[in-house]
Amino acid sequence: MSPGRRLMSFRDFDWALLGMVTLLCTISVLEIYSATLHTKYIGFHTKQIYWIAGGVIAMFIFSKIDYHKLIDWVPWAFGVSLVSLVAVKLVGTKVLGARRWVKIGPMHFQPSEWVKLILILAVARYFANLGGRSLTWKDIAKSFALVGLPMMLVLVQPDMGTALTYTPILIAGLFLGGINLRQGLILMICGSFLIAGVWTSGKILKPYQKARLTSFINPDDDPKGSGYQIRQSLIAVGSGGVWGKGAAKGTQTQGDFLPIPHADFIFAAFSEEHGFVGAVFVLLLYFFILMRLIQNAQTAADLPGSLIIMGIVAVLTFQIAVNVGMVIGFMPVTGIPLPLMSYGGSSVLFTFLALGVAMNIRMRRFVN
Repeated sequence: MSPGRRLMSFRDFDWALLGMVTLLCTISVLEIYSATLHTKYIGFHTKQIYWIAGGVIAMFIFSKIDYHKLIDWVPWAFGVSLVSLVAVKLVGTKVLGARRWVKIGPMHFQPSEWVKLILILAVARYFANLGGRSLTWKDIAKSFALVGLPMMLVLVQPDMGTALTYTPILIAGLFLGGINLRQGLILMICGSFLIAGVWTSGKILKPYQKARLTSFINPDDDPKGSGYQIRQSLIAVGSGGVWGKGAAKGTQTQGDFLPIPHADFIFAAFSEEHGFVGAVFVLLLYFFILMRLIQNAQTAADLPGSLIIMGIVAVLTFQIAVNVGMVIGFMPVTGIPLPLMSYGGSSVLFTFLALGVAMNIRMRRFVN
C-alpha cells in the first residue's frame, strides 16, 4: 500500500460513540419496563430490544455503504419517499384521528420518520453541489421546496410534530451552505409573518392543535383537558426530587396519571424515578453523543460528509430540546419522541441508520 493510502476498516469505527449510544438504549429499555410495569403496555420493553437489535444491525450495514453512493441514490429515494407519504394518506392506518402508519404484516411502518434521513442526504447533496458559492434567492427557494414538499405531505396526515423535525435540516443546510446575515434576517421576518398568518387563518391548524401549542403557557387553565399532559408531567418531574423515588416506585407513572410514560413522556417518568441526578446524567450523555458527532463532522473528508453529519446533529438536537422542553413545561406538546429513549420502532431505526451513515463518513475520512 502506498504512503498516505488507507483502506476503510472497522478499526476506524467510532466505538466510543457506539458505547454511549448502547448505554442510552439500555437506560431506555429499563425505563420502558419500569414505566409500563402496571399498565396495558407491559412487555413493550421486549419489543424495544428487538428494535434496538435491528437498528444496530442496520447501522453496521449502512456503515459499510459508501455515503457517496447514498448521495447518488438520493433523487430516486426522494421520489419513493414522496410516494410513501401519499400512500399513508390513501391507505394508511388511522390511530387517534391521525393517519401516519402503513401496516406491513404485524408491524406498523411510519414513513415520515425515514424521510428525515432522505432529506438530510438530499439537503447535503443540494448545498454541496452549489460548490460553496454565495447563495442566491433562487437557491434558497429551491431548498425550501426540497424540504417543504414532504413537510406539507406530513402535515396533512396530520403529524405536526414530525413535520417540524424537518425544519432543522433546512436551517442547518442554509447555515452551512453559506446564507448571509441579510438573507437570514429577511427569512426570519417573513417566517414570523407566515406563522402569524397560519395562526389567525383558522383553516390550517385545528382547534385541538392550537390548544396543544398554547397549553404549556398556563396548563392550569384547562387541567383536565389540553393542560392535563403538561400538568401531570410537571408533577412527575417535581416529585422526583434530587435522587428520585426509585425504579417502579414513581406515583405519577405507576398510578397511570402520566400519559404514555414509555413514549413521549419517558423523560418525565425517568426523572420521577431517578430524580435530578438521573436526569442530568441522561442530558450529559446526549451532550457527549452530539459533541462526538460534531467532532466526526469536523474530520470528514469532504463537504457532503460534514453536511450530512451536521444535518443529523440538527435533527437530534431539535428532538431532544423539544421533548425535554415539553416535559418541563417550556415547550408545547408536539408528540416528538426522545431519540433512543422513547419507545418506537420507526424512530429507533431512523436514529441507528443515521448513526450508520455518520460512522461511514468517519471510517472514510482517511480513505483515498
